[in-house]
Amino acid sequence: MSTITQGYLDDPVFSLVSRVAEQEGVRAFVIGGYVRDCFLGTPSKDIDIVVEGSGIALAEAVAEHIRQVEKHSCHVSVFKNFGTAMLRYHGTEVEFVGARKESYHRDSRKPIVEDGTLEEDQLRRDFTINAMAFSLQREDFGALVDPFGGIRDLAAGIIRTPLDPEVTYSDDPLRMLRAIRFATRLTTPSRTFTIVPESLEAMRKMKDRMSILSKERIVEELNKILLTPHPSMGFRLLDETGLLEYILPDLVRLKGVETVEGRGHKDNFSHTLQVVDHVAEDELRQIDAGTLHNYAPVEGSDGFVEVQRTEPYVWLRWAALLHDIGKPASKRYDPVQGWTFHGHNVLGARMVPKIFQSLKMPLNEKMKYVQKLVELHHRPVSLVDDEVTDSAVRRLLFDAGNEIDDLMLLCNADITSKNPVKVARLKRNFELVREKLAEVEAKDAIRNMKNPITGDYVMKVYGIPPCDKIGVLKEYVKNAILDGRIGNNFEEADRLMRAYAPTLGLQEVASE
Repeated sequence: MSTITQGYLDDPVFSLVSRVAEQEGVRAFVIGGYVRDCFLGTPSKDIDIVVEGSGIALAEAVAEHIRQVEKHSCHVSVFKNFGTAMLRYHGTEVEFVGARKESYHRDSRKPIVEDGTLEEDQLRRDFTINAMAFSLQREDFGALVDPFGGIRDLAAGIIRTPLDPEVTYSDDPLRMLRAIRFATRLTTPSRTFTIVPESLEAMRKMKDRMSILSKERIVEELNKILLTPHPSMGFRLLDETGLLEYILPDLVRLKGVETVEGRGHKDNFSHTLQVVDHVAEDELRQIDAGTLHNYAPVEGSDGFVEVQRTEPYVWLRWAALLHDIGKPASKRYDPVQGWTFHGHNVLGARMVPKIFQSLKMPLNEKMKYVQKLVELHHRPVSLVDDEVTDSAVRRLLFDAGNEIDDLMLLCNADITSKNPVKVARLKRNFELVREKLAEVEAKDAIRNMKNPITGDYVMKVYGIPPCDKIGVLKEYVKNAILDGRIGNNFEEADRLMRAYAPTLGLQEVASE
């Protein structure tokens, strides 16, 4: 049995738990993700302690020691339904749980839990690489307890279940998604993690068990896959195992190439996954460079505060995943043009709320953000193909608002082709659009533009009640600003309003 302590168990919380566990007469072990990440050389704050006894009792004893001996306050959060407790020690969160064994009913993923030994607890874990433990006993502090070969599988880049995979996935089908998530997350340019064939085959057989999972738990795993550096790997595995058809059937419908008269279109499923990867890569690069921002509304005003983005934004990844979701419904063959997908962005935007609702995702500003990017994702590309006019750029800025930076990131990622010359040309033209956006934004301040002419002002000037003519007048002024016929200021907008209003039969009332 290997003993490893240097660097892995230097955090003082481990020696503290070891001493208190010995005083309480119980055995304690570090288990799970922290152990795995130690061997991967990945920093981890995810510390789980398993106790052969009561995890809650040991947590409370550790907290009491901190209060009595170290003279520091220490609060224990107890979750009796799960038999767990959590405390914070010098900024580190530690979760305690009693070793247990589990059994499941066929129609539920909620286990029947009984007290168990460390090995029984390891046996119920999802994968061998997550079942490894470090001993916290004084006599073998730091010893690796690895009855199922997790260290071997970790070195080989293998995702394997301790039990027969059909048993593991039948007991808790969420583990199928977790297997795919871990394979995707742990894969790096220097090491690929693969799910063993018998486990993939079990997923294909057990996919109907997904029906006992809540949509919220499924989406939680999807989000974690999307936030990896290369999400395409996860979605290809979801498709290969048949799980994607259950979760996102609209995405599966993007698959395949149809050919008529020798003319085919690109496989939109593969293209979508390529775009998602490009978005992930570009977003991480811009985060590292400090050039991406989120915008939060300022309470009590119409303004926004700009906050530098430090973490990937999952809703941008969702927009990339769904950006072409309307293509199957809009696909047509034209003998002259070939395959067309006219209006797929509008159809896709209409589909977004239904997809979010089916997955029980939030139907709030996050959904609207995704919907906006799906609807607008073709606009900057059309500017690449056409002359980049100030008017077109103003309208893009107005419609995109604070989402313009993410929209441009998505659209840049959407430029894909097997022809490198074509890609290079489109990328060069796309940079011209970026430059024009910066120029127009600096000059005209169109982003999140508020119409200088309000409905209340129109009613006051012309002495009229609410009516359709107010909207017509405001739209005329707004379009004049976006077309560049007048500046984005009240004085010019007011003059234009007063010049145009008589054509609508409106006459100014005498001011008091």
